[in-house]
Amino acid sequence: MAELDVGQHCGVKHCGQLDFLPFVCSYCSGVYCLEHRSRASHGCLQDSTRNESVKSEGHTIHPCTFRSCDEKELVLLLCPFCDKHFCLRHRHQSDHECEKLECTKPRMAATKQLVQEIVESKKCSPRTRGRKGAKSSETAARVALMKLKLHALGERSLPQSERIYFQVLLPKESKERSVPMFFCNKWSIGKVVDFAASLANLRNDNNKSTAKKLRLCHVTSGEALPLDHTLESWISSAKDPLYNGGNIILEYLDNDCTVLTNIGSYLA
Repeated sequence: MAELDVGQHCGVKHCGQLDFLPFVCSYCSGVYCLEHRSRASHGCLQDSTRNESVKSEGHTIHPCTFRSCDEKELVLLLCPFCDKHFCLRHRHQSDHECEKLECTKPRMAATKQLVQEIVESKKCSPRTRGRKGAKSSETAARVALMKLKLHALGERSLPQSERIYFQVLLPKESKERSVPMFFCNKWSIGKVVDFAASLANLRNDNNKSTAKKLRLCHVTSGEALPLDHTLESWISSAKDPLYNGGNIILEYLDNDCTVLTNIGSYLA
């Protein structure tokens, strides 16, 4: 399933944060997140034009950095967008053809697209309890996936290409209603259950024959997924597939129970 091509990863090696509205450094042209947008935070070389100020008769004068302009100012006039000095005549973005003037347009377009996706997913959501259509579920999952990637818990050593993200709806007896998690698409459902139970600190008595079993249930059909099936097989299923970025229910069921009832109460 295709994901929305929105945002870029921070260029700082130890960060790599996915930012939906990344910042482009005007000096090194690198892409960075909010935390590393300044030159100091990402180790950028200092702009040589800011060191061209010279001393004249006891006063510091600052040459305009706009091409072919010989004007100088006693006061440093920095553009708040590209962080370069300009004279009074070229201090506005449009006057010095600011390189950040056009960069704001794709960021605004990306924001508008993201907002539109969220609005459309809300329109497709049913007002009453019931089965969601496959198309609306997939759209909602795609929007939710972007948010889940920022906060989900999981095995950090897993390659991005093998990660499947879910908002895991926890058992009714839990203090928390849900926890965002990610799993390997090649894991069996049984391993997913064990790993999710560990992350959420849930009681797991699946190895005891008389105890209730912790099962992973489909959010629309309520079906308890077979423990020997792989997560990948349900993602690619033609009928009632699971969606990367969608919801999944974790609940305790009796040994002979194969379908979870009252699904709407988990989503309310």
